[in-house]
Amino acid sequence: IFEGGKATCFAYGQTGSGKTHTMGGDFSGKSQNVSKGIYAFSSRDVFALLSQPRYKNLNLEVYVSFFEIYNGKVFDLLNKKAKLRVLEDGKQQVQVVGLQERLVSCAEEVIKMIEMGSSCRTSGQTFANSSSSRSHACFQIILRKKGKLHGKFSLVDLAGNERGADTGSADRQTRMEGAEINKSLLALKECIRALGQNKSHTPFRESTLTQVLRDSFIGENSRTCMIAMISPGMTSCEYTLNTLRYADRVKELNPLSEGTSESPNKMETEESNGSGPSTGKLLLDDEFLLKDEEMSLHMSSFHDVMSQISELEEKAVEELRELIQKDPEWTELLDMTEQPDYDLEKFVSQMEYLIQERSHMLLALGESTNALRLALQMEEQASKQINKKRRPE
Repeated sequence: IFEGGKATCFAYGQTGSGKTHTMGGDFSGKSQNVSKGIYAFSSRDVFALLSQPRYKNLNLEVYVSFFEIYNGKVFDLLNKKAKLRVLEDGKQQVQVVGLQERLVSCAEEVIKMIEMGSSCRTSGQTFANSSSSRSHACFQIILRKKGKLHGKFSLVDLAGNERGADTGSADRQTRMEGAEINKSLLALKECIRALGQNKSHTPFRESTLTQVLRDSFIGENSRTCMIAMISPGMTSCEYTLNTLRYADRVKELNPLSEGTSESPNKMETEESNGSGPSTGKLLLDDEFLLKDEEMSLHMSSFHDVMSQISELEEKAVEELRELIQKDPEWTELLDMTEQPDYDLEKFVSQMEYLIQERSHMLLALGESTNALRLALQMEEQASKQINKKRRPE
């Protein structure tokens, strides 16, 4: 990053295999010693290098940002978990809109930021871990020269991967978390495979995680390091094999791949011409460990419904937001009646207009809510089908 490049280091593995421990620091009960994780070690190295003669004259400033991706949504861990938006600018660069970057002058300040962010990260209970990270956390060390980006190091603590069959009996929230986690991890794997095999298309838009990390993977001056976390128990055998396969695929990644820095247009979502694998297909591919074709079909249906719920939820929230934003117009109308000589004709006309407009908006919101309810019922049925197939004969 001191040479003007971008780097990514991510920890991957099953729930409970030690990713957050490795990246963030030692745990003592629920408290974490963040001075002993890779986040802190990396920041110390950055400030050590910054003081060396060959980099001292570059007049670089160090900034840090810390955010989590939970259920496909981005939250700023250094700004009271403010919800952020991921957008592409005119140059096809992905921007996390509103993400705060904090200027830091020493490793101790960085450790305080890590502590602040780690304390409000989303966690929950899973079959393997009573306090499991249910979000992907991304801690970034950013070097700037006179305000311009010089280099960036993204340190990612991925959420634990779980087979869909293992979350099938959990509550809906846990099932939705698991489906979104698996979808984003598979998208990351497919991006790595596409880059490693020099494919003309890299599916970065398949998930928020890969969108955010896109600029760290493409270009000649980018480097990627994966830490594969595995658990030693026999019960974790299938997960261990999956993690090792994933790690083997990462080794295919060639930062000097021809065309990766020259052809940003190719790194778009798959068009409907069937030229590349869809997320549903990828999810089905990775369920091969179930060995039961019928079970895999149920799993694919389950993931499809989860994607549908996510889209419908986004639509309903946007429609509700639009309705709330137009609320002041009612207040303005009421304020008009406080005037001693207000225009009654104008009042009635505006009232009729607002009622008609809100009726359309409420009907649209009602349809979206009904569609979301139907999707939730379908998810419940798909989950029950999975549980039926898991029960021993």
